[in-house]
Amino acid sequence: MNPLLLIQNLTEESLPILSEVAQETTTVESIRFFEMAAKGGWLMIPLLLLSGLAIYIFIDRFRVLRAASKEDPTFMNRIRDYIVEGNTASAINLCKKTDNPSSRMIEKGISRIGRPMNDVQIAIENVGNIEVSKMERGMSILASVAGGAPMIGFLGTVMGMVRAFFDMSSAGNNVDISVLSSGIYTAMVTTVAGLIVGICAFFAYNFLISRVNNIVSRMESKTMEFMDLLNEPIKK
Repeated sequence: MNPLLLIQNLTEESLPILSEVAQETTTVESIRFFEMAAKGGWLMIPLLLLSGLAIYIFIDRFRVLRAASKEDPTFMNRIRDYIVEGNTASAINLCKKTDNPSSRMIEKGISRIGRPMNDVQIAIENVGNIEVSKMERGMSILASVAGGAPMIGFLGTVMGMVRAFFDMSSAGNNVDISVLSSGIYTAMVTTVAGLIVGICAFFAYNFLISRVNNIVSRMESKTMEFMDLLNEPIKK
């Protein structure tokens, strides 16, 4: 018999069997995952809530920071032209249309033109502080999740081990692994879940903070450029 035909027939016959085995394996793994999560006990509920809260804050802040990072590369040049021409109304309108933290700071500075330079700078800095506060809203909660979730997991570890020792002492001389399994499951599952939530929240927090720092650097650069513009000598 042709070896190639033999291999082809065996392959065609084995494919349905392999497909069924793969589906059964996937089903078993999913069932085991949810069963294992359930064995973590009631402490899995706050961990689940914390993970949902962390995801919500991350998505919300990511959208806010992405909008805040959008800038018009010609913005400051156009502002310069308007200021030189004395057309502050058009400069303010441009700031309102641009609508990002830097433009709102520049808008406040334009509205203070004619006052002492120190007053202009203080007004801009006040707006900048408000903008930074808006961007960082909710991030303290994300940091708390990063620190609190592993602690809840470790609490589950302690509770699970206490339960395991209690079950062991209650069983007397009839101690086997099935007696200890409930407490050990609680100890290990909550620890893993707490660490996963905490690590993800930690990296999410640092990612968002890096985005905020980048935007703040741009805001400071725009402020310095605007103040230099106001300090330029008037060309006759």
